[in-house]
Amino acid sequence: MKLKKILICITCICVASAIIAYPERYIDACLKGLLLWAECVVPSLFPFAVLSAILIKTGGVDILNKPLYCVSNRLKLPFVAPSCFVMAIASGYPAGSRIVTEFFEGGAFDKRDAEKLAFLCSTSGPLFIIGSVGSKMFANSAVGLKIFVAHTLSILLISLIFCAFSKRESAKITPLKRQGGNILHECFFGSASAMLNCGAFICFFYTVAQIAYDLNIFYPVQKLLCLFFEENICANLCKGLIEATGACVSIAQNNGKHAVALCGFLITFGGASIIFQQLSYLVKAGIKPAKFVAVKLIQAVVCFIFLLFLP
Repeated sequence: MKLKKILICITCICVASAIIAYPERYIDACLKGLLLWAECVVPSLFPFAVLSAILIKTGGVDILNKPLYCVSNRLKLPFVAPSCFVMAIASGYPAGSRIVTEFFEGGAFDKRDAEKLAFLCSTSGPLFIIGSVGSKMFANSAVGLKIFVAHTLSILLISLIFCAFSKRESAKITPLKRQGGNILHECFFGSASAMLNCGAFICFFYTVAQIAYDLNIFYPVQKLLCLFFEENICANLCKGLIEATGACVSIAQNNGKHAVALCGFLITFGGASIIFQQLSYLVKAGIKPAKFVAVKLIQAVVCFIFLLFLP
């Protein structure tokens, strides 16, 4: 624990020192992260975040879940799993993690089921992948659709394999504990707060990714990756391990042989920015960060493999 605190302290000092030493460069990087959030993330995430919050607060999810109760039971998932997954895949990061935590805190399931849903509902959304990545970055919505299909299949496959080896007696119908209040205000205010939280993460980690690149922190990893991929893509891939959205923009612009598959890998893994966004919610549900990151990495590798073979 002491070593962890020391490493965090050193990292913070290094980042702060770099920004002080080169303010123009890194203030500009922070601004680019902010613009990326405003152009690519908010339009694809905010409307669905509000809609999913309304469904949860009003109890609409119970109506959606009942027809699929048998499916949830057979897959060893909690009763609310279908609606959680649908809302997560419609909204995108980090809405799924927020939804899982809300259900957990509302008493809909225990920590074991929260872990299953944390893996299943860690998804990006179609508006971002097809619209932002496909249409804007690759100028081809078909590419976005291809990435979205591979991304969804990899999430489902690994999550359901994990569920198959877990123990569960039945998907008990546990009603969500709800409190009164101004539902409309809570839904919009909560969604807006989540958007600001998301923007803060993107701006910070976009800047950190640029600092890490300038300091050649990922140089050994980059040289190793050059054995398998084009050199001009490897640097952006390393940046993507910290902040995925900006890296996807650069990789799409280079449009190399493995550009689509690598973007699928980064979107599915999420990078430090998206992973920390999700964990900011999921730790409240008792999710172990190391295990969550490991599963995300496996899902990302599977997505990469799918994209190599999809026509």
